[in-house]
Amino acid sequence: MQRFEKMKRLQTFLLIVVAVVQTNAGYLRALGPNIVDSTNQPVLLRGVGLGGWLVPEGYMLHTPGYGSPSDIEAKVRDLIGSANTTQFYQLYKANYVNRNDIQLIAQWGYNSIRLPFHYKLLYDSSSATFRAEGFALLDSLLAWCESANMYVILDMHCAPGGQNKDNISDSDGIEARLWTNPANQTLTIKIWKEIARHYATRKIVGGYDLLNEPVLPSGYNNIVLRDFYKQLTDTIRTVDPNHIVFIEGNWYATDFNQLTPPFVTNMVYSFHKYWNETSAATIQNYVTLRTQYFVPLWMGESGENSNPWFHEVKSVLEQYNIGWCWWTHKKIATITSPLSSPIASDYQTVLNYWNGQAPRPTEAFATNALFQMTQNLALANCEPHPDVLKSLFDPAFGTESKPFKTLSVPGIVRAVDYDLGTQGIAYSDAEYKNEGGLNVTPYNQGWQFRNDGVDIERCQDASGAQYNVGWTAAGEWLNYTVRIATAGVYRVNVRVAAPDASGQIRLYLDGSPVTNVINVPQSGGWQSWRTLTIEGVNLPAGQHVLMVAIPTSGFNFNQMEFVLVSADVKQISKELPPRFELMQNFPNPFNPSTTITFTIPVGTRHGVSVLKVFDLFGKEVATLVNEELTAGVYQTTFDASNLASGTYFYQLSVSTPSGKAGSFVQTRKLLVVR
Repeated sequence: MQRFEKMKRLQTFLLIVVAVVQTNAGYLRALGPNIVDSTNQPVLLRGVGLGGWLVPEGYMLHTPGYGSPSDIEAKVRDLIGSANTTQFYQLYKANYVNRNDIQLIAQWGYNSIRLPFHYKLLYDSSSATFRAEGFALLDSLLAWCESANMYVILDMHCAPGGQNKDNISDSDGIEARLWTNPANQTLTIKIWKEIARHYATRKIVGGYDLLNEPVLPSGYNNIVLRDFYKQLTDTIRTVDPNHIVFIEGNWYATDFNQLTPPFVTNMVYSFHKYWNETSAATIQNYVTLRTQYFVPLWMGESGENSNPWFHEVKSVLEQYNIGWCWWTHKKIATITSPLSSPIASDYQTVLNYWNGQAPRPTEAFATNALFQMTQNLALANCEPHPDVLKSLFDPAFGTESKPFKTLSVPGIVRAVDYDLGTQGIAYSDAEYKNEGGLNVTPYNQGWQFRNDGVDIERCQDASGAQYNVGWTAAGEWLNYTVRIATAGVYRVNVRVAAPDASGQIRLYLDGSPVTNVINVPQSGGWQSWRTLTIEGVNLPAGQHVLMVAIPTSGFNFNQMEFVLVSADVKQISKELPPRFELMQNFPNPFNPSTTITFTIPVGTRHGVSVLKVFDLFGKEVATLVNEELTAGVYQTTFDASNLASGTYFYQLSVSTPSGKAGSFVQTRKLLVVR
């Protein structure tokens, strides 16, 4: 009997496959447990939501109070009037997302877009008519995404009456009236039918995400949700047999009880994941649902956490072949999105008024401030966060420490330029991800510049960098991949701020200590800065990993300046160069000393290497090197304390093994300035 049931199930599945292939050629579709393309190849959706664009949310714009789209619009209209409000939203939409944003999103590596929209974009309840301009806006987005080869999943984020009672559905904040008022359900079905009719043949549309995060009121169970979905999908199928329908569970897309078995062909169950653990066990219920009912899964929304959490969640999803979509590509003053729009001072004044912390601004001031806010949303004015993208798209993010930027020694290394990578690889921080919901200790106290566990804040050090690492805890550390140009003894000037003298710091290179434990002196406060000087730090040349360790907490850390104190003629790199080269001295001009670097190539026997300095008349003023050297990179220091200001020349000549000159000769110019 069990074998008969399996055979029957397989026959039914094959009939569905044939029907789907015949009717859905060229579209994304659900085929067994996979989403596939027109060639039946599985497609792993890696997407980003365009949150905040067509559905403004208070936390994204930093507006206070309830923060629903209608509440935000009312606040704006109250300040600047109806005509200016219309222009404000035109500028807001034009700058928040346009063709340039879509092209950049595709370059980042995403292959799909989830588009949250408000039903009012497409339907005017006062006249009971559809809005042509709303469909035109969606059409433009589809054209941009088509040229970028990215699918678009249309997401009704705000249904009539609100599918939950929260600001994200633009409800009244009291009740989810989609469920308590049947007329709202009728209108939702009407709008989706028109959407499906309009886009029935658009293959760039990946599917319809019917309701974002429904939460049914007390007394309404999942049977109510299932019955509504059934009416809605049956209606859609009368005009569009082609597109996937994405079904989200109750309680913010997490509860699929009684929403099985599948009730329509070509459907996908879509769950959301926020602020919980990252283990495979947290998605096992969904995986079991897929296995039992032979239907695809899609993680339609996640984000608002740290880079390590992002990477761990993405990795476990892809381990189980589940596509995903992150929230969201751009917000104002954020670290959790790839792009952050700055808050201008005038817009902050408006926010202060809305928060009850400032007097009401004039209409002219508020208009200018809000229009400036829309300008700051433009791509060119946003701050990129490459660390967020690395956490999602670099497979080595969880195993390797990679440079955040090029760091050179001698030179300045900013505290916030520690390596890319996850907790325990690029850095170690006591709190580095949120797995306990909203009411827990935040993983980041500073909320600036980068989205790791490392706590970063804006800095008030006039002699240092723009940001500093703060809220340090004992046992934390930071790794920096540095390129050390000159082997030698260094002085390290560390900018620190500490209200007392309890903190300690120690430097390591490639895992070995290069300093003792250093006590951090008291400076008078968390933003009262002073220089801690560490003498006698021996560093070899080449690329190395410098670790800043914090044995004892109690200080802020801004930057390190590495100053070369002395360097001797010696091999400074294990990398064997391919050719002779006499490099330009550094610094140049100089007073009183400079460093000269040269290379002896591998693969050929050489005789004596001679490095001399001459004045403008060809008179020798110094011999810096005169010995037989093996292949390698060498440096020496030239001290011109006894020479007058002026131009000099230095020359490297390498003889053959027989002692004859001629293997290599090169001359460069240097300048002594008193």
